Amino acid sequence: MKLLVIGGTGKTGHELIKQGLAQGHIITAVVRKPKKIKYSNPNLYVEKGDVLVPESFERLVKGQDAVLCALGHKQFIIRTTILSRGTKNIVSAMSRNQVKRFICITSLGINDSKFKLGLYYTLFTIPFILYFYFLDKSKQEKIISDSALEWTIVRPGQLTNGKKRTIYKHGSNVGHNIFTKMISRADVAHFMLYILNTNSYLKSTVGITN
Repeated sequence: MKLLVIGGTGKTGHELIKQGLAQGHIITAVVRKPKKIKYSNPNLYVEKGDVLVPESFERLVKGQDAVLCALGHKQFIIRTTILSRGTKNIVSAMSRNQVKRFICITSLGINDSKFKLGLYYTLFTIPFILYFYFLDKSKQEKIISDSALEWTIVRPGQLTNGKKRTIYKHGSNVGHNIFTKMISRADVAHFMLYILNTNSYLKSTVGITN
């Protein structure tokens, strides 16, 4: 498949690119700093673009089979709308170019999974450290779910840098009210690529943890 990966310089985005290429997909990675992608492959095209500037990446959307979004940033403790504004631009570009399939990472602990990251996140991390970040992720989810795309929102537990195991739980009731469940970025990428080839979780959210 021809896949557009957004957020390819992040750790999950890196896994999406690496695993996607290993599966034989043709990957176009939209990144703000192309030099951060240190490897090359005949099926990898690295393009400079910024999701907050639609004209910098919209031409790359045309002709893709799907868009995989691992968009993130580190501005946790200040009010920001990077995720929601960027996602709105992505959704609009996909709609204009008739690209339907969209898979996007957010997180457990958002909207109807509010308490699924465990007590530590629910009572401390989200309200005191990640409040604005998660608020923006909530808006991001609404933009996606209100769209006419064939979307899937993937909500991982606490992300780790562990190895790809391909053994994990996924579904609407994944997570725990008390304990924080984890999942490797490699396994999240594996799951995103897996559901590309199925009709599982179309127009729905799905949690994923170990």
